[in-house]
Amino acid sequence: MPGEDVTTLLIRWSGGDREALDCLVPLVYSELLQIANAYLRRERAGNSLEGTGIVHETFLRLIDQDRVNWQGRAHFYGIAAQMMRRILVDHARAGRRAKRGGGLKMLPLDEALHGARSRNVELIALDDALEGLAKLDSQQCKVVELRFFGGLSLEETAVALNLSRATVHRHWITARAWLNRELRRA
Repeated sequence: MPGEDVTTLLIRWSGGDREALDCLVPLVYSELLQIANAYLRRERAGNSLEGTGIVHETFLRLIDQDRVNWQGRAHFYGIAAQMMRRILVDHARAGRRAKRGGGLKMLPLDEALHGARSRNVELIALDDALEGLAKLDSQQCKVVELRFFGGLSLEETAVALNLSRATVHRHWITARAWLNRELRRA
């Protein structure tokens, strides 16, 4: 229906309304493309992926998410960002296998968060560190995924995780410190 917002369409889609998905796509496409392009700016030069390809693959994976009870816009973008991360990690792992090591450069998380474009985050090492963080504190891992990969603000992350802004901020600070330590070790 024209004029519906993202949250309303997500709720309709969760209820099995496939027409809601058709209405949702044009509303979220450009923002998902911005997230994908932000990921790609952190990638090494010569990456064969393009933002549109990542968004299309993300939509294909989202369509298969019939059992998701969408909680709103922030939740949707968090899940989409998580899927984009998986797409990039899968691509990086495949490239690494093909090159037997590849010679990728490491970048501390704080530098990546501040938009350093001249270097690249070693996505595989970051993914491995996030898996370790998830074992220690899954909520902190979700905060990082939503903030770093999803580009959500502290407030949006708090809404998506049903936490206070102060709790999200504490998790963000702690998780960044832990990840930086792990990335330096790698």
